[in-house]
Amino acid sequence: MSERRPNVVMILTDDHASRAIGAYGSVVNSTPRIDEIARRGVLFQNCFVTNSLCSPSRASILTGTYSHVNGVTTLETPIDASQPTFVSQLKAAGYRTAIVGKWHMGHGPGHDPEGFDFWDVLVGSEGQGEYWNPLFLSEAGERTVEGYATDIITDLALSWLETLDGDDPWCVLIYHKAPHRPWEPREGSRPRAESVPLPATFDDDYATRSASVRRATMRIAEHLALEDLKTAPPAGLGYEDAAIWKYQRFMEDYLDCVRAVDENVGRVIDWLDARGRFDDTLLMYASDQGFFLGDHGWFDKRLMFEESLRMPLLLSLPSQVEAGGVHEGIVTNVDWAQSILQAAGVEPVERMQGRSFWGDLVASPSPSAPPPAHGMYYRYWENDDASHRAPAHYGYRTRTHKLIYYYNDGLGLPGTGHFTYPPEWELYDLVRDPEELHNVYGDPSYADVRDELTAAMRSEQARVGDLPHPSQGV
Repeated sequence: MSERRPNVVMILTDDHASRAIGAYGSVVNSTPRIDEIARRGVLFQNCFVTNSLCSPSRASILTGTYSHVNGVTTLETPIDASQPTFVSQLKAAGYRTAIVGKWHMGHGPGHDPEGFDFWDVLVGSEGQGEYWNPLFLSEAGERTVEGYATDIITDLALSWLETLDGDDPWCVLIYHKAPHRPWEPREGSRPRAESVPLPATFDDDYATRSASVRRATMRIAEHLALEDLKTAPPAGLGYEDAAIWKYQRFMEDYLDCVRAVDENVGRVIDWLDARGRFDDTLLMYASDQGFFLGDHGWFDKRLMFEESLRMPLLLSLPSQVEAGGVHEGIVTNVDWAQSILQAAGVEPVERMQGRSFWGDLVASPSPSAPPPAHGMYYRYWENDDASHRAPAHYGYRTRTHKLIYYYNDGLGLPGTGHFTYPPEWELYDLVRDPEELHNVYGDPSYADVRDELTAAMRSEQARVGDLPHPSQGV
């Protein structure tokens, strides 16, 4: 085991679904450089987001806390950047720290990045940034940088690393916009020689699902805007053919954006290898949440279904972690902060809520390592949002089952113009029904499972301090 404190590189993308990564068994594309991290390190099979939206997930990753603690519950709630993060703790312990790329947690006094020696982040498009000739904000002010954002972000990160001297360890967050909508490939849209396979659930009719799920406006067929595809379908297509055409166009651009990410991951790996730093660098690749790639006929995220809930996470640190491993335990984005700090030998702050998984990876874990998680708690706070009408909900997932409660908070209030929607429940047997097609909440044979999950969810809500308002039922 190396005595040198590891450097840290976290490469975070936006909306990169696990099934668009080769190491996770993708049948729609290949990602050889991202896969290399798994080959030289560990792939996490069961990493989940606790609030499937960009800003809340990024806040949880940084602070090691749930949305109700860090305050970033929705896309409209900016972060209090003065709160402690794993980066501020690393900086206090002597690390050089930087973030380049997508921030998306508010801008201005109190909301710009803090705890970083260097920061240069995307602004414009409501914090999303642009793919081409993006606008950046740093302590020196705003400027436009010509080129393609995925390449530029890597350029800026590697340029900062080149300025470092001495033996102090460093941490750099390389946060890409890609492959977030609108999908703008670096090389332009290129027709594929073969069509992209349709997911098995593309024609899902939601027959057993709640009304809360059925009213979400995320169907590719009806709700994916043509301006996102930058072209209109051929004339005369029927409903089904038009839906498939939209899916193919969406996937062409999405996967081309992923290809540019993969190439830039390779640039980072090559930079570390060329300087003999790969072995003593904690290199992480992840997305801030999952994404529906036509699964259940949907695009976007938000809902607690697997494709949205599941985050890809690949990690390497050859000096401490054996290559080629697979981590099967339940992990969430709230766990990352404490895990990184433990890898660096830095104490977490008391308010951090996650479970460090670092002891699961190293050869000699601490005898005081926390036990594996039995399940994970999720809460989506936005309700009936203008873009996708996703319902507010929370739930609990174990290795075998998932319980979801749509409390529909805020609907039916005077003057809102909304109808009143009643609370609803869903329960899925992930062993018998991994595609989550059959809601068995009302099935008497699942009564014991339903009661056990409800009690476990209540216990976890109490543990993390997210006790719902009485109007939210449970």
